[in-house]
Amino acid sequence: MLVQGTRQQERRRCTFPLLIAHLNSFKKITFDSDTLHSEGLKTAKFVLIDVTKLPTIEAAKETIEKVEGRLDVLVNNAGVGKFSENQNATSASIPVIRDAFETNFYGVIQTSITFLPLLRKSSGGVILNVSSELGSNSFQARPENHYHFVAYNTSKAALNSYTIALASELKKEGIKVNVATPGFTATKLNNYGQGAQGAQTVKEGASALLPWILLDKDGPTGKFFDSKGEEFPW
Repeated sequence: MLVQGTRQQERRRCTFPLLIAHLNSFKKITFDSDTLHSEGLKTAKFVLIDVTKLPTIEAAKETIEKVEGRLDVLVNNAGVGKFSENQNATSASIPVIRDAFETNFYGVIQTSITFLPLLRKSSGGVILNVSSELGSNSFQARPENHYHFVAYNTSKAALNSYTIALASELKKEGIKVNVATPGFTATKLNNYGQGAQGAQTVKEGASALLPWILLDKDGPTGKFFDSKGEEFPW
């Protein structure tokens, strides 16, 4: 299983090898490697990926192929919020929108396509794209909603649309593709929830994603799930 992100994941024992994709430095990898190994995940391995740079994705794919031979689960969790920037619909900065799309949308496409050959070698490949309630057009269209962050929301809405298409194409191959939101979780993306109420811990957020990571052969595909495990409107 390949999970993008740094330390923002729950530590959980899995029946397949766990690989963590870092976007930072080897110093960070060494730190997290020691942490995970001390918690009993002795087989956890780390690869360095920047989803906005295709050569790093391709290098990670080659490394995993040599070490494991296949990939059972891909969790596209890398994301940026750009919440400190102007994201008003009438005055948003185009470079800010482009930056959000580079990671939240184009990065997912590049990573998914690059790792598909390894997922096809699995007996039951799974792709989980981590999205947000704010990427739901139905949610955004509610009169009471006022969280219209143009760069972030549109990039997540585009991700949701890509997930539908990818799930449709891969269904005949038995590869399951879903999108899920962990809910409002205190992470670096949102400045650790400062200035807002109700943020859950990283462990709680990660736990909400686990059912869609550890799917069996009869699990769903092409669905959008909320933090309670219920289907969420597109």
